Parts: sequence; C-alpha cells; structure tokens
Amino acid sequence: MRLKLFAIATAAVALAGPAAGQAYDPNYPVCIHVYQGKYGGSYIDCSFTSIPQCQASASGRGAVCSENPFFAPPPPAQRRAHRGRHHAR
Repeated sequence: MRLKLFAIATAAVALAGPAAGQAYDPNYPVCIHVYQGKYGGSYIDCSFTSIPQCQASASGRGAVCSENPFFAPPPPAQRRAHRGRHHAR
C-alpha cells in the first residue's frame, strides 16, 4: 500500500511542472497588470510608487493598476535616545 501511495505521489510531482516565480516585487506598493492581445498573454510589473504614476504608464494600453498585496514597507527607523554629555567635576 505504501509503495502504491509513493508511486502516485511521485507521478503527481513529476507531472506538475515548474512553479512560476512570484510576480509581485515586495519593494513597491503599486503594480500594473498589462494584457498583451488575444494570444500575447499578460505580465505584472510592480515597480511603481503611486497609483497616479502607474496610471500614467497604463494610459492607452490594456492595463490595470492595483495595490501590491505583497508590499512590505520598510520598518520605521529606530530613534536613538539622546544622551547628554556628563562632565566630570
């Protein structure tokens, strides 16, 4: 029974094919999804810092702008506590 399950699992993995890479760049908050005709496919480009910037690029093309669901904003800068100089007397 185990051999049969192993064979089925191995066949499923072999037939699955390569996984697609993540299309969303987590460094930018806005993405454009560009549609390239009937058989041209489409692609996603996440290199925009604002919706208006993306919309300017999408103007006149078959494209849609949206917020990047994988955007990871940088952590807030750590403020160091100010320590005054202590003068020895």
